[in-house]
Amino acid sequence: MSSLPRYRCTSCGNLTRFDVTSTRRTRSYYHYTVGGELTVEEESVLDEAVEAVECRWCGTAGQVELLETSPTG
Repeated sequence: MSSLPRYRCTSCGNLTRFDVTSTRRTRSYYHYTVGGELTVEEESVLDEAVEAVECRWCGTAGQVELLETSPTG
C-alpha cells in the first residue's frame, strides 16, 4: 500500500492545508438498487497526476514542496 503525499509550504511553513488539483483515472464498481439509487462499492485508482498544489494559508503554488515520508511500523 502506498502512502499519501505530505506537503510543506516553503513560504509560510504550512504543513496542514493545501488545495491539490489532480486528474484521476479510476475503475469503479457501481451497484444500483431496483429503484435506481447508485452506490459505488469499490473504486481503484488506475492512474493519478497531480497538476498543482497551492498553500491554503498564503496562496502560493510555486513554494510548496513534497516531503519525503518514512514508513511507519
